[in-house]
This record gives sequence, structure tokens and C-alpha cells, in this order.
Amino acid sequence: MNINEILTITIVLAAIFAYINHRYIKWPPTIGIMILSLGASLVLAVLGPSHSLLSKKAVELVTSIDFQEVLMNFMLSFLLFAGAIHIDAQKLRAQGLPVIVLATVGILLSTFIVGGLMSVVFNWFGLKVPFIYCLLFGSLISPTDPIAVLGLLKAAKIPATLELKISGESLFNDGVAVVIFITIIEIARSGGADISLLDTSKLFLQEAVGGLAFGAAVGYIGFLALRSIDDYKVEVLITLAIVMGGYFAASHLHVSGPLAMVVAGLITGNKSKAEGMSDVTRDYLGKFWELIDEILNAILFLLIGFEVLVIKVNSTLLLIGAIAILVVLLARWLSVILPVTVLRRWVKFEPNAVTILSWGGLRGGISVALALSLGNGMFRDEFVLITYVIVVFSILVQGLTIGKLAGRLQQKST
Repeated sequence: MNINEILTITIVLAAIFAYINHRYIKWPPTIGIMILSLGASLVLAVLGPSHSLLSKKAVELVTSIDFQEVLMNFMLSFLLFAGAIHIDAQKLRAQGLPVIVLATVGILLSTFIVGGLMSVVFNWFGLKVPFIYCLLFGSLISPTDPIAVLGLLKAAKIPATLELKISGESLFNDGVAVVIFITIIEIARSGGADISLLDTSKLFLQEAVGGLAFGAAVGYIGFLALRSIDDYKVEVLITLAIVMGGYFAASHLHVSGPLAMVVAGLITGNKSKAEGMSDVTRDYLGKFWELIDEILNAILFLLIGFEVLVIKVNSTLLLIGAIAILVVLLARWLSVILPVTVLRRWVKFEPNAVTILSWGGLRGGISVALALSLGNGMFRDEFVLITYVIVVFSILVQGLTIGKLAGRLQQKST
């Protein structure tokens, strides 16, 4: 399929599923679209490509799309920037300590807990997976994606401070997780023989600190450009240039593009909006990026649902995936409760914060994309299927229950 056919079919399907969900099912848009695309995929898989032209075309569509390339090198930059641009930096600063600790220490804890426990699980089933690859799996499954549940949490009327912790953590832990993933994959490729602790630390700092500094530079350059003119069409175009040009440059400078986009988005959404834009531009810019966010998320969750058509299914790995769900949930709870317990000396946490942060820590497209980016000698097929099982459970079960859970917990605490 050529690019025009791929885009046309993807957008049409996303629109159809979004309409069906909004008109009849009335679930959160991203969850509804994914469930519908997953259901359609299962029907097509039962029909089989040899018996159905529709199934054949669906498989052709999915195989024509490089999910890892589309998400990691295109969509992720827009999604992170769009998420950051709507966050109040002053309020985020007030929640800065728990957000940063959860997004860094929490991700590291989760990576090692998942890696250690999955090493045991793989051994149970006779799979010889080296520990470094278990850690690699831990790093790719640890980032959270609250996009699907934030609307439900708002409806449950959770405290705004807790909502900010969830969204802030997710923005930063995506970038941190990618940095950890890149660091571990470099160690795995070298076999641990040619890379020292110093080299590992340098790589981590270059990606993380470099990404934050580069994002600040790009965001400030964008601010200077936005402040110098008053034309909403040009200013929206400048923000597009910040995202696309900034992410492209970050990849060539070998710094973290995701972290750069979060910082650039925060600067654009706060300093640039407050000091460099008219009310008209502010209104257009907010609506433009909100629309970009909604459209890309609809496409992302549509692709996650259809990805089942090309994943190699194995009964043993499905069982391991079911066990991995419990492992990931335990790791998430531990990676939340341990930092929160320590931070309570300095930070006031909302009632039921640990429960909501733990159960609301959904896994999403970034985990699938990272798994798909692995080479064939890195247990790619095994990790892709296990990751997919966890992501589907996370979105369907946790995503559809977190709102009710948060609502009940709020009622009990009032």
C-alpha cells in the first residue's frame, strides 16, 4: 500500500470507530476505539486472509505500517508536546518533587522489579532469557500512559493535585523510560564486555540531561519567535516547527527527543502563552493542539487494536503474559508505595493516592513500540506478545474500572 492509501484507510476507520463509540458505546474515546479495532481484528483473524479479501487487506494495511517508526519517530513528539502545552507549570512546580521522583526512581524500581521477577518466570517455563534482556523488558513495560483515564478521573472528581501528579509523571516517565531502554539496549548489544559503569552513566546523562537542556533551548527560541509577531497562523506553524524540527535535531544530537518535547511544550504552554501571544493566538493554539492530541490518540489506539493481526501467538507465551500482568501490577504498586512512603515526610499526598496511582498506571502504545523496535536476536517475538497482552489488559480492565474505583474511594474519604 502507498502512503495515501494507508492514511486514508486509517483516518476513515478511526472516524467510523470514534462515531460508533460516541453514538452508542460512550466509553472514553481512546478505549472505545481500541476495543472496536481489537474486536474487528479478532473477527478478521477468525475469517483468515485466505478466506476473506477484507482480512487480507487488513493484514496488508497493518504490515504496511511500521508501528515503531510511526509512534517513536513521529507521533510521540506531538503527543508529548500536546500534553505538556496544557499543563500549568506553576502548579506542576508545586508537585515537582513527587512527579520527578515517581518518573525517575519509580521507573528504575519498576524496571528492576519486573526484570528480576520475569527472570524467575521465564526460568519456570524453561526459557533461557539472560537477565539483561529481562531488564530490557522491564524498561519497556514500565512507562505509564494515563491518556485514556484522565477524563474518567476528572469525572470521579479526584483532587486536582493528584490529577497533576498522574499527568506530570506520565509526561516525564515516557522520556525517562526511553533513556533507560536505550542505555540497557546498548549494554545488551555489547554483551556487557565493552561498556563500563562510567560509559553507561555518560550515555544516560547525555540522553536525559542533554534532552532537558535542548528542550529548554528549543522552547526559548520558539518563545522569542512567537513574541516577535502577532499572527496566529504563523505562530501555530512555529509550534509545529518546534516539535518536528526539535525532535529531528534531538535524534541527530543523540539526546532524548521525548524529554526535549516535554520541556519545550511546558515553555510554550506557559511562558510563550503568557508573554508572547495575544488572546486570539492563545485560543487558536490551544484548540489546535487539543485537536492534534485527540486525532493522534484515536489513530494510535486504532493501530494498537489492529496490531493483533500480525503478532505471532503462542499458548505458552500467552500464559507467561497473563503472569506478567500480575508482575507488572505488583511492580507498579511497589514503585509507587516505596517513593510515596519516603516522600510523605516532605510532601502531603491525597487520600488513596497510592491506589489510584497504581491502578491508574496504564501501559500504552510506547511499550508496544519499544518492544517492536527490538532486533530478532533480542527475544523480540516473545516480548512483543507478552507486552501486547499486558497493554490490552491494562487498557481494557484498568482503563474501564479506574473511574469507578476512584469515585468509590473519593466517596469513602469524604
